[in-house]
Amino acid sequence: MALQDLTPQLRTRLSRMERAVGWFVLLATLALLVGFAYYLRSTAARKGWFTQKVYYMTSLANATGLDEGAPVKLLGFDVGEITKIEANGPYDPYGVTVFFWVKKPYYGYLWSDSVVKAANLGLFGRTLELTKGFEGVPTVQEAAEKAGVGLLKRDVVEQRFQLMLSEGKSASAALKELNAVAKAQPGMFYADLQSAGPYWMTPEESPAVTERLEQVVDQVEKALPNFLQLTNDLTRIMANTATATSNFAVIASNSLPTSQHLAELSGQLRGAGALAEWVLPPGGPQQLASTLTNINSLTANTDTNLNLLVSELARSLDSLASMTSNLNSQVQANTNIVTAVSDAIVHTDDLIQGLKRHWLMRSAFKSPKTNEPPREVEGMLRAPNDPFRK
Repeated sequence: MALQDLTPQLRTRLSRMERAVGWFVLLATLALLVGFAYYLRSTAARKGWFTQKVYYMTSLANATGLDEGAPVKLLGFDVGEITKIEANGPYDPYGVTVFFWVKKPYYGYLWSDSVVKAANLGLFGRTLELTKGFEGVPTVQEAAEKAGVGLLKRDVVEQRFQLMLSEGKSASAALKELNAVAKAQPGMFYADLQSAGPYWMTPEESPAVTERLEQVVDQVEKALPNFLQLTNDLTRIMANTATATSNFAVIASNSLPTSQHLAELSGQLRGAGALAEWVLPPGGPQQLASTLTNINSLTANTDTNLNLLVSELARSLDSLASMTSNLNSQVQANTNIVTAVSDAIVHTDDLIQGLKRHWLMRSAFKSPKTNEPPREVEGMLRAPNDPFRK
C-alpha cells in the first residue's frame, strides 16, 4: 500500500512514529558513544596509555612464574607492567633479564638503593615487587624532564660513590652528599629519557614456594634419623636406670640385716673394755661413708642426665612441630594442590583409555581368547520321560 493511499490520520501517526524512532536511535547512539568513551578513558588510565613511563630492567636466576604483561607492584599498588623477558648468555651470572616500565608518579619512589624482589603470588606464580628508596639518588629527575634530562646514569653514580668511600667517608654521608651534588648538577648525573636505555635495578630474589617446601621436607628427613636415635638412646638409658635402681634396692635390702647385726654387736661391746675397734677393720667406717657418697652422686648424676635428655627431646619435638606447622600452613595456603593432583590422575586415565582405543596400540590391550564352550546337542540333556524327546 502506498503512502498516498493512507488517510490523513494514519499519515500523521506514521510521521510521529518515525520521529520517535529517530530520536530513540539518536539517543541510543549517543549513549553508546559515551559508554565507549568512558571505557577508553578508564582503560587508558588503568594501562597508563597517556601517562609518562620510565623503563627499567633487572636480572633474575630464572623466569619461573613470570609472564609478559604481568603487573609490577610498589607499596601494594600496580605501578607498571612487564614488557619483555630474555634469556642471558651461558656465562652470565644471572639467567634471565626482565624489562618493565613504571608510570608516573610512582617512579619518584625509586632511588639508587631500591631493589627488585620476585615475590611469590601462589604455588607457581610470581610477580615483580619494587621497594621504596630511603638513601641515595632518585632514578628520575622530575624537574628536568622537559629539558631532556631525566634518567639516572648508574655508572656515574657508582663511580662517584666509590670515590667518596675511598676518601674515608661513611656510606650514609657519601649518599647524602651525592644526592646534593646530583640536584645541583643534574646534567652530569641524568640522561634524556628518550635517548637513555632502561635503568638496571639490583635484584633481591626469594626462592619459590616449591623450593621452600623441598627445603622443609629435607629438614624433616634430616631430623627424623636424629630423633629416632635420640629415642633409642633414651630407651637404653631408661633401661640402665631401671637396672641400677633394682640393684640398689637389692643392695639396700641385703644391707638391712647386716645393719641390725652390727647394732646388736655394738650394743654388746659398749662400756669399758669394749672390743668394737678390734672387730672392725682399719678404715672401715671411712670406706662405708665413701661408698654411700658414691651412691648418692651416682643417683644425682643419673637424675641430671635424665633431665637434660628430656629437655633435648622436648626441644627436638618443638622443632618438629614447628616444621610440621609451617608445612601445614603452606599446604592450607595453597588449596589447589589436591585439585591439581586429581586433575592429573583423571587426565592420565583418559590418556590410557585413548591409547587402548587407538589403532596403533589396540593390539597391546586385547584380552586373551579362550576356547568356545561345546554346544549342547539337541535332545541330549532332555529327561528320558520328556514327551518332546525324539
